[in-house]
Amino acid sequence: MSKSTATRSTTTESSAEDVVLECRDLTVSFSMERGTSRVLNQVEMDIRRGEILGIVGESGSGKSMFASALLNAVVNPGRTEGTINYYPRDGEPVDVLDLGKRPLRELRWEDISMVFQGAMSSFNPTMDFHEHFVETLEAHDYDVEAGIERAEELLADLYLDPERVMDSYPHELSGGMKQRALIALALVLEPEVLVMDEPTAALDLLMQRSIISLLSDLRDKYDLTMVFITHDLPLVTKLADRIGVLYAFEFAEVGDTDAMVRNPRHPYTRALLNATPNLDAPLSEMRPIAGSAPDPVAVPPGCPYHERCPMATSECEDSKPAMEPVSETHDVACHHWEDIDDEISLSTGVQR
Repeated sequence: MSKSTATRSTTTESSAEDVVLECRDLTVSFSMERGTSRVLNQVEMDIRRGEILGIVGESGSGKSMFASALLNAVVNPGRTEGTINYYPRDGEPVDVLDLGKRPLRELRWEDISMVFQGAMSSFNPTMDFHEHFVETLEAHDYDVEAGIERAEELLADLYLDPERVMDSYPHELSGGMKQRALIALALVLEPEVLVMDEPTAALDLLMQRSIISLLSDLRDKYDLTMVFITHDLPLVTKLADRIGVLYAFEFAEVGDTDAMVRNPRHPYTRALLNATPNLDAPLSEMRPIAGSAPDPVAVPPGCPYHERCPMATSECEDSKPAMEPVSETHDVACHHWEDIDDEISLSTGVQR
């Protein structure tokens, strides 16, 4: 299977050797009585080996669908179309959307693993954590003894007491401890890619920042690629090498984190930053985002953001902007990105 030609939409300067997951024309849709609901619309993304990619957007922007699609795990009656190619370090490329049930089951834990939001719902309350690890290892024909040793090392890396955790039931651990145990479980089969869908949303601020720090250390120690899904832009800037901003089920802007924080070119990205609480900015400068995201059954023509955008013109209403380069590491889909400094100031600052 040959690789598709890289697009400007999200690949920036990545080379073919850098890419671990390649998404082309990725669409997720649901048939409804009132029409077809597209909850991911012809998305293009190259995920680079070894990077931490942050995916940001409001609720309903398509973030969780993007995460599920990467593992071909969109629930019925959802329909996933397009191409997702996985390029392992060794072996032939894999078309994720073309795998049978057994190979797909193996890929989901052994190559690409996922941490869902809300650790409590991910564990069987009648099983202790040792049983959870053993069940996962046995289901994939892994050496249980070696796997438990790895699990204990992972738990220790996440600042948990392996002996205590292994002997505990889910209700006996705090939310932060359960979330870290879930991360260890997701990594026990040594996957190359870890996808995390809002993994810290239910945790307090201190625990969120603690886990963010631990994830960065895990990436370095285990040579992981991570995709971190969140609605919290300031949080992900502490972790991600690169950020993609989703709006109306498509990427509006993608770039290295410093560029996205200091020089955002899309009005929606600026709106997200200006709506972010910041202790250094006066309350009067906080600007909630006016309006609401479009209905997935009736996304407006032209730029999907034009109904909420203070810079919108007739061109935005009639013509959908293509992704174009701001720099070698930064792309945006906006007709008027070059004029944004004169139109929408950055009133708050998010520090990395």
